[in-house]
This record gives sequence, C-alpha cells and structure tokens, in this order.
Amino acid sequence: MDTASPMTLRFCPTLRARIALPPSKSISARALIVQAYAGQDGMVAGLSDCDDTRAMRHALAEGRHETTVDIGASGTAMRFLTAYFATREGETHILTGTARMLQRPIGPLVDALRTLGAEIHYEGAAGYPPLRIVGHNLQGGRVSIAANVSSQYISALMMAGAVMPQGLVIELLGKVASRPYIEMTLQLMRQWGASATMDGNTVSVLPGKGYHRETPYDIEPDWSAASYWYALVALSPDAEASVELPGLSPDSIQGDRVCASLFATLGVDTCPTPEGGLRLRKRQGYQRPSAMQHYAMADCPDLAQGLVVTAALLDISFTCNGLESLKIKETDRMEALLREMKKLGRHLHAPDDGHLTFMPTDSEKAAEDMVPPCIETYDDHRMAMAFAPAAWCFPGLQIAHPEVVSKSYPEFWEHLACLTSAS
Repeated sequence: MDTASPMTLRFCPTLRARIALPPSKSISARALIVQAYAGQDGMVAGLSDCDDTRAMRHALAEGRHETTVDIGASGTAMRFLTAYFATREGETHILTGTARMLQRPIGPLVDALRTLGAEIHYEGAAGYPPLRIVGHNLQGGRVSIAANVSSQYISALMMAGAVMPQGLVIELLGKVASRPYIEMTLQLMRQWGASATMDGNTVSVLPGKGYHRETPYDIEPDWSAASYWYALVALSPDAEASVELPGLSPDSIQGDRVCASLFATLGVDTCPTPEGGLRLRKRQGYQRPSAMQHYAMADCPDLAQGLVVTAALLDISFTCNGLESLKIKETDRMEALLREMKKLGRHLHAPDDGHLTFMPTDSEKAAEDMVPPCIETYDDHRMAMAFAPAAWCFPGLQIAHPEVVSKSYPEFWEHLACLTSAS
C-alpha cells in the first residue's frame, strides 16, 4: 500500500458479504500477559495478527534479553507491561514507545504500583513514558486507583495481583469506566486458574492461586471490528444489505457486543446463523427516530467513533456521554471527530470532555453539493475505519494514511474490496 497517497473509496450499490473478522485484540493482549505470568508459551490459539498484538509478543520475547523495550503505539502493551516488568525480580527494563505514546498518561498506574513497593522511574516528564522499571518480588496488599481514566490500569494491576504472595485488593475510586473490560480480564484470569472477584468498586485477587501453566485457549472474533460492518449496513443504500460474520457470538466476553443493540437504533438487525455466527441485515421499513437518542458510551468507548459518524450521517439527533477517555487514546478522538465531521457537513458539539451532541439542521450541506473530502486519520486506526462507511454518502471520499488500520484490523481494506473499488 502506498502510504503517501490517500485511499479513494467508491462503493458499488449492493452490499452482500461474508467476512472473517480478526481475532479480538483485547483478548489477545490479556491472554499473552497471563500466559507470560504463568511461565508458559504457545498455548493461545488464533491470536490477532495486528500491530498491537505483534508489539506485545515482541516485547515479551525482547524483554527476556534486552533492557530497552519499544512497544510502538500500543497503549495496552504500555500499561500491561508496566505492571508485568515491575514483578520481574532482578530485571531492569526501559519501556518506551512512539512520540504519541510519550504523551499518554501512565501516572495513576505507576503510583498504584509504587504503593505496592514497585521501583519505577520516569525517564522524561513525570507521569508519562518512557519508564525505567526495576523488577521486585511484589508482595501485594491493598491499593486505590481512580476508576474513571482507563480500565487498562486496573486490568494491569489485577493480572499482576495473581502472582503476589499476599494477593491484591484494588479499591476503585469514582465511577468505573469501561467496566466490561475489567470483567473480561476477570474471566481470562479465571480461565488460567486465578481466583478474582469484583464486588461493586472493589476487586479482590486471592493469594496463593497464581496461574496454571497448561491452559489452551482460542481467541474469539473481535466485536470492535464488527462495529464497522454494522455501520456499513446502516449507511448502505441497499434495502437488502446483508453481512454474515462467522463465529461472532452474542454471548461474547467482549463488552463491545453491545454494538448490536446500539446499531439496532440505526436500523440494523442482528440474527444468528445456523453455522454459528451472526448476520447483519438492514431492517425493512426502518424509520429514523424523531426523538433525541441517548447513548451511554462509558463501557464501550471504542464504539464511539463509528456510532457517531453513522448516526450523524443518518441525520439522527443524539447525545453521547461517558467519552472522557477519548482524549487520551491514539489521538484526541473528541477533537478529531469534531474536525472531520465538519468536512461532511455535520457539526457536532462537545459541551465538555465526556459528551458529544448532534442536532440536524436545515443548514447542513447536502452531500451532492460537496467535493468529496479527505478524512485525516491522526495515526488512529479507528478514525480510518469509522469514516470509511461514509463513502456510501460521499462517493469518492478519501481516507488519509489508510495503513493505520494495521493497528487492530490489517485486513480491513482487503475485506472492503467486496463492495468497493479502492484506489
């Protein structure tokens, strides 16, 4: 792929597809870390083959031999490995990443680990990577951490707690963001034999259990990736639009399975297939809701961009809340959405860090009156995939730096070839 040139999207008028989604990036990351704590290797089948998963695998292998570990743009790897390396007694690591990674906060996790006796030093600005981590045999105990910033801080502590002799009790302060990701971590830990529970705002990891060494595990398809196919069905002009997603389960441990109910408000029905999987269909006779739609996104922030773009292009009035974490993602996703949606004639409003609202007005510029714009992606895979379905409404839409999808869904453009001629 020529990374210097934008990709131009022109969709054919029908949408009929059967798509093998990539394995879950979130589950892959947790499975790799847990099996590393267990001292095992190669027991996880069907890992995601994306940038983030490769960064985690490389870091775990590199960490056995090298002092400096570069995880690139993977925020998940930065958080999970900070806790992991802190428990590696007798080892010292420098954990670093891209320029954007060095702007993403890590302070709450470092403070919590220091409370438990971890030795972690900032090599640059306080509160941010790169980190110099001197591993110790952390005993565990009790720790408090703000719950409304990133669930990955909490998951990192939880997974480390299972190898601490005294176990770990984590008090979550404030409203818990992305609670389903914490529950996913709990399920993965239990799969490997650890004993952990969550009761309200308290997570308890019992001492003495650790992780089982021999635990085969298969990674399920990625619900976050599925959300872009929901958006494609919702925006398609094809009244019979249909996409089959083999292996995708409504009973998934992934919190982003909620996208089925979110996109139901946008006219997409979800049906099980006899072979195992789900089929997405455009609802016959769907009428756009006239009332304001209220979307609570605190538990599923990775769905926000796709949902916002789709609802706005359908001219549905909506408000989204629970979006505080968007400002510390691969880019400031709130600002990026505001800026790029203006190019599509849709003016979003962000009254504060956690909310986005949209009200269609007569002044919105019609698609037929616009030169197809070029959407900037800001080194953010989800910006590229969230805006790609807009090509149904803006033939010739361009996506800058389309290669960014490799972070989570490297086959995205290849899969889109079933309905587009991309150049």
